[in-house]
Amino acid sequence: MSFNRISIKDAKDLISKDDLILIDIRDYNSFKNGHIDNAIHVEDLDFQNFLREKDKNDKILIYCYHGNSSQSAANFFSQHGFKNVFSMDEGYEGWLIEN
Repeated sequence: MSFNRISIKDAKDLISKDDLILIDIRDYNSFKNGHIDNAIHVEDLDFQNFLREKDKNDKILIYCYHGNSSQSAANFFSQHGFKNVFSMDEGYEGWLIEN
């Protein structure tokens, strides 16, 4: 595994301190009904340009509903050379409980 699984607390710390790319991989209606501030919905990404143009040292935090699917997405970015990829355990549902 070449990405990091992090808790919601650690994700909050990362979001508050660092400039990072926050990606929501839930379905569009769920995203539209609520998401973490500054998150990009996965359907809005142009993957070819993103993979080609982004700095491989950029921090990427990915979340889904419960923290399971985001691990596959995090692995995808890691396999494409990104070095600072994080998957948020418990996902958006956990985020709502914590906030």
